Formats: sequence, C-alpha cells, structure tokens
Amino acid sequence: MTSTEDRTAGVEKVAGLMSASKLCMFTTHGRDGHLLSRPMALQETEFDGNLWFFARNDSRKVLDVRANSSVNVAFQSGAAWVSLSGSADIVLDESKKKDLWNQAAAAWFDNGPESEEVVLIRVEAEGAEYWSAPGSKVSTLIAYAKSRITGEKPDMGTNDTVDL
Repeated sequence: MTSTEDRTAGVEKVAGLMSASKLCMFTTHGRDGHLLSRPMALQETEFDGNLWFFARNDSRKVLDVRANSSVNVAFQSGAAWVSLSGSADIVLDESKKKDLWNQAAAAWFDNGPESEEVVLIRVEAEGAEYWSAPGSKVSTLIAYAKSRITGEKPDMGTNDTVDL
C-alpha cells in the first residue's frame, strides 16, 4: 500500500470513529504550562484532516492557541475512542464562518457569524490514536466477566495509531 493509500485509509477510519460524536474534549497548553481541557462542539464538515470549532475571540482557549498551537482533541462514542493531536490556528474568514454557521452556534453567539467576537479554530490533524471495542458496552462487560472466570485476556478490540 502506498503512503497516500495509508493516509486515506487512516483518515477514513478516524473519521468513521469520530462521526457519531459531536462533542469532544479540546486540550490546549495554558500560559502557566498546564494542560487545559474543555468540552467543545465539533462543526459538521466532512473530515479531511481538519477539525473546525467556533469560539469567542477573547476566550482563554483562543489565547492559548495563539500562544501555543499544539492541541489534542479527544472523542468518545459508544465503544470507540479517538485521541487526535494537531496544530491549531485562529481563522477569521467571514465566508468560512457563514459556511459553518448553524443553530447550535447561534445559541452561543448572539451577533451572528459576521461578529468580530466570533472566530474559528481550525485544527490540522497530525496524528491520531484510536481504540475500537467490538460490540456494545454489554458485550465488553461480558468479555471482562469471562476473562475473570477463564483467566484469559478479554478481546478489547482494535488499537492503532494513524499518521494524518
């Protein structure tokens, strides 16, 4: 498989695992050096290696991104988890803000996408690690119980890293 095919397959796998989750934990480096995580709503776009978020221009997360662009975005949905690392930047493009604008964004920002208080955070994905358990949460619990009885390790599914 070529590196282009590997990247395409990796992007598709990560996109599939993230698709059911609209909320994530967005982690930045604080000015004091500590890592800070907060829930964020991912904007609905087809995953092409970039993630998009609305934010207030004067928010702490925007200040953090301007000071240090390295971020992590973590998703959980059903029996899948994705931890995506990347580089973030602040996007002021009014056309892109209008393109991504939706009712959820309108609930948080009173003055619409044209407002200077509204910015976009774009995360360019550099890599991801995922865990995907087979079946449901119930089948995972059964696998744990069977493991305790038999002494065999449970099948916890797939874990892999993807260069994006």
